[in-house]
Amino acid sequence: MSRTFSAVLHKEGNIYVADCPEVGTVSQGFTVEEALSNLREATEIYLEEFPLGDVQRFSRR
Repeated sequence: MSRTFSAVLHKEGNIYVADCPEVGTVSQGFTVEEALSNLREATEIYLEEFPLGDVQRFSRR
């Protein structure tokens, strides 16, 4: 099963920092492409160890 996650990027000095808020992974790179690639790799490794499973949404009453 393939999932799509968000990536939030910002620049700190000479590097780009990429964050995946749904999973909590963070990575960096000297280019946007490198930061995103590193984030993708970090997220894949994290999810191998800590799978999210089926996420259920509950509403408050």
